[in-house]
Amino acid sequence: MSEWGVALIAAGSAIAGSVVTGWYSRSAGIRQAEAARHAGDRQADALVESVRLTMQGEARQRSLALRRQTYAEFLGAAEARILTERTGRGTSDDEALLQRALSGVALEGPPEVAAAAHHLVDGLRRHEPPDDLHRAKQAFVSAAQECLKDPTAT
Repeated sequence: MSEWGVALIAAGSAIAGSVVTGWYSRSAGIRQAEAARHAGDRQADALVESVRLTMQGEARQRSLALRRQTYAEFLGAAEARILTERTGRGTSDDEALLQRALSGVALEGPPEVAAAAHHLVDGLRRHEPPDDLHRAKQAFVSAAQECLKDPTAT
């Protein structure tokens, strides 16, 4: 075989080797890129889920804070009316404040807390004895505390 033949065979082998090596390198690069994309997708999904859970938790805390404030306003208005019952002294706004606070509790719920609040207001309007009013107030406080502790309360 002549030198030209050997040179052509060597050149052809080099080209064929380069093509095969390039093909395998390209395939490996594509697989790596696909794996990186898949890992990036999973990471993005995890981040979105984390943000979603954080937002749900914050919304739940805001909701509980609003309920706590509503219950405290009702309790304050009820205490003012109880004091008026005991002393005979109060303001003309006491009944309106109590009714407004009761409406807030009815709106915020849940039904058990609203029922306890209605029971206390009914006792005040019927001028029940102080012990009965105290029990009704304690029933409201217990129902409200249970609602604020239980994260599944509606």
